[in-house]
Amino acid sequence: GEGGISPYHMEGGDLCWQIGTGYFGCRDDEGKFNPELFTKYATIDNVKMIEIKLSQGAKPGHGGVLPGVKNTPEIAAIRHVKPGITVLSPPGHNAFSNAAGLLQFVKQLRDLSGGKPVGFKLCIGDTKEFEEICAQMNVLKIYPDFITVDGAEGGTGAAPPEFSDGVGMPLEPALIFVNSTLKNFNVRDKVKIIASGKVLTSLDILRAVAMGADACNNARGFMFALGCIQALQCNSNTCPTGVATQNKMLIKGLDVTDKAERVYHFHKNTLHTCNELIAAAGRTSYDQVDASMFMRGDEFEHLADTYFPDILGNVRKR
Repeated sequence: GEGGISPYHMEGGDLCWQIGTGYFGCRDDEGKFNPELFTKYATIDNVKMIEIKLSQGAKPGHGGVLPGVKNTPEIAAIRHVKPGITVLSPPGHNAFSNAAGLLQFVKQLRDLSGGKPVGFKLCIGDTKEFEEICAQMNVLKIYPDFITVDGAEGGTGAAPPEFSDGVGMPLEPALIFVNSTLKNFNVRDKVKIIASGKVLTSLDILRAVAMGADACNNARGFMFALGCIQALQCNSNTCPTGVATQNKMLIKGLDVTDKAERVYHFHKNTLHTCNELIAAAGRTSYDQVDASMFMRGDEFEHLADTYFPDILGNVRKR
């Protein structure tokens, strides 16, 4: 998440530090990017990669809100903001304003972090904007290590429903577009693609891989394992299950010892089912996963017929 690196994060575990428009944890008093603070945290051993968040499926083109009631002194210290006030994240970044600036920011963060992998996350809106980013990669010879493609299905109970329901491209067409565009600009071999956006089950993971993803983010599944019931009260401090609240009475609903086991078993069994599906399709590795494995819609149309007719044609020839 973009909320900064806390002392709890530094107790262990591999981190992907997300830098959003609020630059939490690496901002100055005016909310602008602070290179010195960034370097302090980015060079910590368990920070393994850095992700610049351009937009996300929950609210593309819209900044987030930290309500004052949830902005405790502890959280304020982590985010480098004043406690007790409502903090608004801007809709866009102030460290750059175009495709070239984004890539130069990627290089800056890579240099400041000592060469750690740096990429960016976005929910596709105007496809021409992404094409311009790819074009600038070849002009500047600066390539992000990864791009996280977030589908419009991604969500949070704190987002305006008009944005979460009606803005941005869904994950399937977005993945296919990003994958093909990177290939068209001859940079696909330099950039990994991470799929995000309602990736919940083993089937979701394999479908994303079939459409070009190198890896997947799974947020919703782990939230469910923690006890989230999608009450859509993330921003109100009244989450009934204790997941998204600082209310001491409600926090009791989140039994860490019990939920840790549930999260572990959810992840373990999801990956086990992935392997079973691959084996059932006659494949022996994730490299062999393609769209011909999957059916879609009431008419049982192959995913490959819709998006990759050449793949299915080659399979039938074999």
